[in-house]
Amino acid sequence: MKDNLKGELISEFIGTFILLFFGAGSVATLVLLGQSYNLWDIALIWGLAVTMAIYITGAVSGTHINPAVTIAQAIFRGFPWKKVIPYIIAQVAGAFAGAAAVFGLYSKSFLEFETASNMVRGSAESISTAGIFSTYPQPYLSNFHALFVEILITAMLLMVIFAVTDDKNSNAPKGRYAPFAAVLIGLTIAIIGGAFGDLTGFAMNPARDFGPKLFKFIAGWGEVALPGPNGYFWVPIVGPIIGGILGGFLYENAVGKFIKGSEKQEESVVESETKAM
Repeated sequence: MKDNLKGELISEFIGTFILLFFGAGSVATLVLLGQSYNLWDIALIWGLAVTMAIYITGAVSGTHINPAVTIAQAIFRGFPWKKVIPYIIAQVAGAFAGAAAVFGLYSKSFLEFETASNMVRGSAESISTAGIFSTYPQPYLSNFHALFVEILITAMLLMVIFAVTDDKNSNAPKGRYAPFAAVLIGLTIAIIGGAFGDLTGFAMNPARDFGPKLFKFIAGWGEVALPGPNGYFWVPIVGPIIGGILGGFLYENAVGKFIKGSEKQEESVVESETKAM
């Protein structure tokens, strides 16, 4: 059991590292080098990074790479609660390491950009470079408006994740088509980012946001990173967790239980468990 958990935690670390490495790397290219990416380009790269992470690590840990997913899986899909905290720690650590790797590769670009812009790292103006690693809302949004955005978009993401991984769902990819679930999840993230990404940066993932914020705090952004403008840091933590639970609840209770044959399948599971006892 310990060896298996160790492998799962390494897998979660690697998966979250991949997410930040490519996602934050694309934003660094946009901000620091002035490449002509648009919102859809950035959203698609983040989504495909998740798809890549699933293909690499899914067979070991299920590639949660997101505390909102881990918690929702524990509540609704029987994921062991004793693994929740270790998974979250591995996810935050992977996001921290991914942000650090991007910073290392672009370190001279950061210095060049800050010099050319007369920008002091840690100042209010440096939020433009801080946003490479983690999310910030539009300045006209209150924290509670941003919280509502994160709740809704994360709920949509979890509904898709639950749908494409539901054995009872005849429309979910199965058999030789099962690997397409990773593509659908990645495309969902891209669609959400393309539709709502400009509002809050579409965090949808406490680890993906807090790990890089912790790195930025250490790397010189200080209070711009933590607690952030208007103490924003808690929003991308609380919002996705609430949204993940909401999305899981809606799928299981408003969709999943009405899938034809699901009741019979549940009854057979109960009967088999009773016989085993």
